Amino acid sequence: MEQYNYGVIGLGVMGRNLLYNIADNGFAVAGFDLDAEKVKELHAGATPGTMVTGTASIQDFVAALESPRKIILMVPAGKPVDAVLENITPLLTKGDIVVDAGNSYFKDTDRRIADLASKDLHFMGMGVSGGEKGARRGPSIMPGGDLEAFKLLKPMLESIAAKVDGEACTAYMGKSSAGNYVKMVHNGIEYAIMQLISEAYDLLRKGANLNNDQLYEVFKEWNNGEMNSFLIEITRDIFQQKDDLTNGYLVDQILDKAGAKGTGKWTSEQAMEIGVSIPTIDIAVTSRILSAYKDERVQAAKLYSEKQITKPDNVELFIKEVGEALYLATLISYAQGLALLVKASEEYGFDIPLKDVVKIWRGGCIIRSVLLEKFYSAYTQDENLTNILLNKEISEIVKSKIKSLRNTAAYAVNNGISSLGLQTALGYFDAYTTESLPVNLIQAQRDYFGAHTYRRIDREGVFHTSWGNENN
Repeated sequence: MEQYNYGVIGLGVMGRNLLYNIADNGFAVAGFDLDAEKVKELHAGATPGTMVTGTASIQDFVAALESPRKIILMVPAGKPVDAVLENITPLLTKGDIVVDAGNSYFKDTDRRIADLASKDLHFMGMGVSGGEKGARRGPSIMPGGDLEAFKLLKPMLESIAAKVDGEACTAYMGKSSAGNYVKMVHNGIEYAIMQLISEAYDLLRKGANLNNDQLYEVFKEWNNGEMNSFLIEITRDIFQQKDDLTNGYLVDQILDKAGAKGTGKWTSEQAMEIGVSIPTIDIAVTSRILSAYKDERVQAAKLYSEKQITKPDNVELFIKEVGEALYLATLISYAQGLALLVKASEEYGFDIPLKDVVKIWRGGCIIRSVLLEKFYSAYTQDENLTNILLNKEISEIVKSKIKSLRNTAAYAVNNGISSLGLQTALGYFDAYTTESLPVNLIQAQRDYFGAHTYRRIDREGVFHTSWGNENN
């Protein structure tokens, strides 16, 4: 039987495209799926001349792979991953490698690493970002965990990853489940940026009365400059998509209820668990949840009547300020996510290389942006930077745009246009850059009603006071 270099389990859109990518780069690849139709489709879509085979038999799939076997799972997170491992591990032999390339929760990956290690098998968690097109033509790939296994996979990963300036958008993300953790935070940042873009869109259409053609031109101009990024680019194109069922544009016919998967929620939960402030990411998750209350929002809108929106005196200046506000709020969202990676690396012993994280996010992934070049430069100067806002060059960018963020947030508030993302980005910045916060009062309150104690600014130690009438 012919021996194949790699195997892919799960031949849905992402799995099939990743398999084709691997094959197009000169590797022989076998695919497995219980759905016989997907196996047929695999053969039909392969590039002529590449070595691709598919099977609906797990035994035939495993037998077709060279040793040590290198198997990539592209199945939904959670129980499906455990089900595949339960079926496949009895067929594997010492030294074989299994890589979970889905959006698995990092603690599940830690459990699976330990379980397979007890059977002399390697298990890795690996984030893959870029959607179906990225999987086919070059994603950003975030592998972590077993270093020995990574070294065996590295040549293939570097071949299939997106390239920026000739460098592959993949690198070792750290120990244990670091790969899944980095991908989780990537997705949290993605939530935040998408929320911010939607708010900028809302401000431009409601405040400046821009139609879809005008919005296209604005986003086109933004994408041609310092805001160049994948999400700005696709937003630009969305405004040009006509609807097949009406005479209008498709975006205007889409119901305003956003879907969500687990990664955004996990990012927020993790930040709470290890004590990192990421309010713009948190509010992006909350906003998607709030969007689902469509019927209640319709009732509330009627109850509280139509909001009166005042058109800006200078529309051109307004558009410019909204763009700068979006740019800065996006930068602050990255800062929050990267700060979470710094703390998680310390908390879990991941040893995540932040410089490599922003380096591989520059291409292939959903949050790719020219802004990441500036972050890469900052981490090159100081790999131990705890928050990107502490870099001098970044601070100059922030100072040049903070007025626009304030003006845009103020306009939104004064005109009743929801801007939760922009407001939390501004609030985070103001709190983070304030030497003295009013939390001294909170500590006094906590000590008053619960004897939680407090520290002083003028001497060391922990203190408790009998406050006023303690019977209150």
